[in-house]
Amino acid sequence: MTTMQDREKAFEAKFALDEELRFKALARRNRMLGLWAAGLLNKSDPETYARDLIAAHIADAGHDDLVRKIKADFDAAGVAQSESDIRVRMLEFLAQAIEQVQNS
Repeated sequence: MTTMQDREKAFEAKFALDEELRFKALARRNRMLGLWAAGLLNKSDPETYARDLIAAHIADAGHDDLVRKIKADFDAAGVAQSESDIRVRMLEFLAQAIEQVQNS
């Protein structure tokens, strides 16, 4: 192999690893977000709510869709949280998730 081919394979491997870590961090963030929201909604099975959020994010891959879903659930249950509050929590949980994934 040439040096250029070696570099290309190294870049591809790094990209694949970065994407895998990104996926894991987002899934972990969504789980934390789901558990937080389920707690505010007094869900009897918070794990199921969290799994539903993870599945919804995988299907749509949109952060705004998650915010809208949680906001609609909060509004229906009378939970006073704004979209901004939800987005702040998302960022906090993402930072925690990234740290956890990097340390695992």
